[in-house]
Amino acid sequence: MKDIVFCSNNCFVLYSAAVQAKNSENKESVPSLPQSPMKERPPKAFHQYSNNISTLDVHCLPQLQEKVSPPSSPPIMFPPAFEAAKVEAKPDELKVTVKLKPRLKAIHSSLDDCRPPSKKWKGMKWKKWSIQIVIPKGSFKPPCEEEIDEFLKKLGTTLKPDPVPKDYRKCCFCHEEGDGLTDGPARLLNLDLDLWVHLNCALWSTEVYETQAGALINVELALRRGLQMKCMFCHKMGATSGCHRLRCTNIYHFTCAIKAQCMFFKDKTMLCPMHKPKGTHEQELSYFAVFRRVYVQRDEVRQIASIVQRGERDHTFRVGSLIFHAVGQLLPQQMQAFHSSKALFPVGYEASRLYWSMRYANRRCHYLCSIEEKDGLPLFVIKVVEQGHEDLVLTDTTPK
Repeated sequence: MKDIVFCSNNCFVLYSAAVQAKNSENKESVPSLPQSPMKERPPKAFHQYSNNISTLDVHCLPQLQEKVSPPSSPPIMFPPAFEAAKVEAKPDELKVTVKLKPRLKAIHSSLDDCRPPSKKWKGMKWKKWSIQIVIPKGSFKPPCEEEIDEFLKKLGTTLKPDPVPKDYRKCCFCHEEGDGLTDGPARLLNLDLDLWVHLNCALWSTEVYETQAGALINVELALRRGLQMKCMFCHKMGATSGCHRLRCTNIYHFTCAIKAQCMFFKDKTMLCPMHKPKGTHEQELSYFAVFRRVYVQRDEVRQIASIVQRGERDHTFRVGSLIFHAVGQLLPQQMQAFHSSKALFPVGYEASRLYWSMRYANRRCHYLCSIEEKDGLPLFVIKVVEQGHEDLVLTDTTPK
């Protein structure tokens, strides 16, 4: 009798003639499978392992009854996977390649049963993720700037610069030192030599108006009048903002008018607490910040002349990048040789400038420029002062 060989997942199972004889009683009820055209095998099959030799006794699997179907093309034989490369296709046979892909194991649960089937694409399942953000109940108070600074100081993550020296400049109107709040007196503007005014203190004066270019006109006139007027709130001199009501003599500093709860309007008028309307007004102005370009209109030539006329002074006069220390002077006998068609060369002139270093490309140093007299002609001297180096003195007979 012939042995029957079945191939499943590259594993061979041999059914010998002796095994078929034992199960001959079951063959009468179950029809036999068709015999495959394989070569005859010995009646007993032995499997040799690396450590022992044993006889494999395999019981016959239950055979299913073959369904009756219409005649079809002859069956196609699929060789085993490891022998498929060795078998050459014959011209009369059909060669078929089958590729099997593993399926994803679906996990069945009670939630999946009630949900519709999800979309699939190339064997992958799309999943929807829902995110919930839980905000605790109660009012959240953001930390103030002082708390943030204290926290950063404890962490040591920032470097705090040295404290800025106190600003001793005073406003000629309200007499307060330093720049004011943006929504208040605002920054200081230079009026004259060592004279400063707050922007809003000058802008809200009765005589002062602003041009389209941002120039404040009649600031000096308001200052002269304010030296004789007393504020109704603080009882100090320098008040220039008066009530717009006819025949009202109440006058205030700008900062005192805010403290006294005066009402300001968009047309640059003000009403004192006695004459302001009750409740809110549609033309009322509650924000005083000025971010546009504003300056005091002044005579700069007269300002420079006043600086030259003064002797010893404690202030610093600066024009552009030059800091003037001394203007110098010319005697009548020096006028002929110490000038050109465009400039004068006064003896004793001294100025300094911070400019790029001649030794290092990314540093700045101090240049001290002066004019001296030598043999009846001007001598221009530039002294280069740089940290870590000796002072370098450059001289020439022309400023170029």
